[in-house]
Amino acid sequence: MSVCCKVLLPLPSAVMHLARFPRVHLAHLPTPLERLDRLSAELAGPEIWIKRDDCTGLSTGGNKTRKLEFLMAEAQAVGADCVMTQGATQSNHARQTAAFAAKLGMQCHLLLEDRTGYDDVNYHHNGNVLLDVMHGATTEIRGPGLDMNAELEAVAEHRRSTGQIVYTIPGGGSNATGALGYVNCALELVAQANERSLCIDHIVHATGSAGTQAGLIVGLRAMNTGIPLLGIGVRALQEAQESNVYKLATATCEKLGCPGVVQRHDVVANTDYVGQGYGIPADDTLEAIALFAQLEGILLDPVYSGKGAAGLIDLVRKGQFTKGQRVVFLHTGGSAALFGYTHCLDRMTAADKAHV
Repeated sequence: MSVCCKVLLPLPSAVMHLARFPRVHLAHLPTPLERLDRLSAELAGPEIWIKRDDCTGLSTGGNKTRKLEFLMAEAQAVGADCVMTQGATQSNHARQTAAFAAKLGMQCHLLLEDRTGYDDVNYHHNGNVLLDVMHGATTEIRGPGLDMNAELEAVAEHRRSTGQIVYTIPGGGSNATGALGYVNCALELVAQANERSLCIDHIVHATGSAGTQAGLIVGLRAMNTGIPLLGIGVRALQEAQESNVYKLATATCEKLGCPGVVQRHDVVANTDYVGQGYGIPADDTLEAIALFAQLEGILLDPVYSGKGAAGLIDLVRKGQFTKGQRVVFLHTGGSAALFGYTHCLDRMTAADKAHV
C-alpha cells in the first residue's frame, strides 16, 4: 500500500478559472481512471492505473481532443472558415483536427510529412489517413526534414490571399492555447484521485510535440501536488525534449497568469525508447502493445502510447517503480494508427505464435 503525505495547497485562482478562455465542449470528459490488475500482477511491481484519454470521443478519441477544445474555440472566435495543421502521415492530431472541423462545419487542410520512409500501402492509405479523408479533409504530402510549421504558414498565406480565413494549428496542437487542455486534465485527474483516496506516486505518458507534458506539469505544479511526471520520448533526444516542454510550460504559465510555477527541474523526459526513430515501433513497443491488448483489452498505438508503455514496463522491470507505489499511465490514444502498421504488427503476431 502506498503511503501518501502530500499536502495540496490552494490552487491559484488564475489557473483554476479556465473558463476565462474560449472552449468548445466536445470531448467526452472526465475520461475513466482504471486500475490495471492483470498488468500489475504480470509485472509484479507497482499498482498500475490508467487514465483513459483514448476515450475522449470524436473519431476514436485521443489526447489532442482536449487541446482542440481550446484551439478550435479560438478558430471560431476569429471567424475562420478553414483550419490547417501538420503532422506525420499517421498523425492522430491531424485525424482529430479533421473530425473537429467536420463537427463545426469548417474546411480542414492537412500537411502530412513522411517521417518513416515506409512504402506499405496500409501506412499511406489506411488508419488515420483513411479517417482524414472520411472527415472531408484535404491533404498535401511533404518529404522529411522540412520546417513543417513554416510549410504550414506558407500554404495558409496562399489560401488567405484567395479570401479564406485560415486558422493554423501547430503540429500536435502544442502551443500555450492547446496546453490548456492538459492543465485541465491535471485538475481532472487529481480530483478523481482525491475522490478515491488514491495517492498517485508517479504519472507516466508518451511525450512528443510537448503540449501534453507541458500542460500536465503546469497543472500539477500549480496545485502543488508533489506528483512527479515522466514523459517517455517518442522522437527528440532528452535535452531537446525537456527544453521544448519547459519552453511551452513557461509560455502556458504566462498565459494563465502564474509565471514561475514550473521550474526546469520539474520537466523530466526519458528518451531511451525512441528506437530507430519517430513512428518506427521497436520490439519493446510491440511487446507493450501485446501486453495491454492481451491482459487488459486496451489498444495502444505504435507511435506514442506503445512507446510510452514500453518505457513504463521496462522501468518497472528495472525497479524504478516498485511494490507499494501507485503509477498512473496516461493513455494518449491513437489506436486507429494500428491499421496503418500491419506490416510491423506482423512481427508481433509471429512472435506470439512462436511463443505458443
